Amino acid sequence: MKIEVWSDYVCPFCYIGKKQLEDAIRSLKLEDNVDVVFKSYMLDATTPTDSEVAVVDSLSRKYQVTLEKAQGMIDGIVARAKEVGLAYDFSDLKEENTLKAHRLVKFAETKGKASELNELLLNRHFVGGQRIGQDEVLLTLAKEVGLDEVEVKALLASNDFADAVQADIAESREMGVQGVPFFVINRKYGISGAQPQEVFEQALQQVAEEEGSKLQMQGGTGAGVCTDDGCDL
Repeated sequence: MKIEVWSDYVCPFCYIGKKQLEDAIRSLKLEDNVDVVFKSYMLDATTPTDSEVAVVDSLSRKYQVTLEKAQGMIDGIVARAKEVGLAYDFSDLKEENTLKAHRLVKFAETKGKASELNELLLNRHFVGGQRIGQDEVLLTLAKEVGLDEVEVKALLASNDFADAVQADIAESREMGVQGVPFFVINRKYGISGAQPQEVFEQALQQVAEEEGSKLQMQGGTGAGVCTDDGCDL
């Protein structure tokens, strides 16, 4: 069974949704029968690579709300993450441009390290507050999963794999994806947002039992999802 996951490393619901999917796979004991492929999506490609803007300030500006209101939104996301065992910390979190992170994961995919790096990027950003748009952080994380330092430095200094990132984004647009996380199971079922574990379990069971190619939407629209305009609970 193939599961394609469109996500961005600055999307808080992408990590939550990933955790829900993984819990569903373990619950159904499908670990040896599922191939999870991570696809690139950028919520804001215009974010400066050297931005020092705090996420709370970014949310306040994007939604045109007070800092207090923006902090309330963050508190809601932190509470949601805690429900699935993730300890988010937004206290020092800055907005990030994720193009290099996506390119690096595409490179890691050629080395069989995409899954480990994908998890590490999400964890170090939302739990560790690290600057995943910066070369030195990306290099450290890449070395942590066993990638070659010389090769990674060359990659970060180039534009390699940018076409692969843009191809993923273009594919998501063609499929009508308007926000992330977005999960496609065997090109049959599409799941939008950080749905409850039970929704993933139901979809996985149905795909295992049924045949067909029509993409059907699973779950309601109330689950957490991030669009180009922002994230909603």
